[in-house]
Amino acid sequence: MLDVRRLRLLVELSRRGTIAAVAHALAYSPSAVSQQLAVLEKESGSKLLEPIGRRVRLTPAGELLVVRGERILTELEQASIALEAATGSVGGTVRLAAFQSAALTVLPLALISLRQQHPSLRIEVTEMEPEQSLPALTAGDFDLVLAEEYPGRPRPHLAGVDRRDIIEDRLQLVVPEAGGVRRIDDVAGEEFAMEPVGTAAREWSETVCRAAGFEPMVTYTSTDLQIQLRMVDHSLAVALLPELADAARYSRVVAGPLPGDPVRRIFAATRAGGFDRPAVSAITETVSAVGQRATR
Repeated sequence: MLDVRRLRLLVELSRRGTIAAVAHALAYSPSAVSQQLAVLEKESGSKLLEPIGRRVRLTPAGELLVVRGERILTELEQASIALEAATGSVGGTVRLAAFQSAALTVLPLALISLRQQHPSLRIEVTEMEPEQSLPALTAGDFDLVLAEEYPGRPRPHLAGVDRRDIIEDRLQLVVPEAGGVRRIDDVAGEEFAMEPVGTAAREWSETVCRAAGFEPMVTYTSTDLQIQLRMVDHSLAVALLPELADAARYSRVVAGPLPGDPVRRIFAATRAGGFDRPAVSAITETVSAVGQRATR
């Protein structure tokens, strides 16, 4: 009989690529991971790994066992979810990853509400952008992810992941107060603060500017929307930002509408069946309620 815990190590190795990465993710030592995988080979009666330089890779038998192992682990997770759903109680630990503007604005208020309503629920929060958090969700590092997507740039659907759209976050032109509210074509000659090249936010922002007839002059680049807002607050730049960036906190900044009233869509994602967990459902519903109040 194969040991499920050792089987999980083999599956993690297929996902993460190295024994060191598996050890780091699961808080084991590399030698402990290697020893347990060696025991799994004995249990299976097959050679599962072969050395490649200083690393190892799966043999055909190892790859076959990973495929079956993923199914087994998924079934075990589904069984655990079903038991939690049957009790109906909101408790336990949920590992949550959230992108920056959600972590700064919506999440703290949601966490306060959840703590008051469900004192036995523990939520471990990590600030992480969707490009990293969604793959980490599929790898089992998180139970729930808050992510976003910009108009015309949907996130790819990941196999084995369920999602729910929870907030529509208006996208705005944010400018220094001294100039008053302006239209996008009024800022063609201004310096911009934007996210880095290659991000969905940057691609969308550039598309908006080009649709208005100009190529944006990007002087300040940061994934931190608060840094972008600080640049606007000091009259150094203009920016295209979501409402949840909370420009209203800055006294020398004004925000105005964009053509077509575009929105950034915020969604919750979990592994298949995860929304059946009362704790995951409670967090999702609370974040949605707080976010909808904040973006009215």
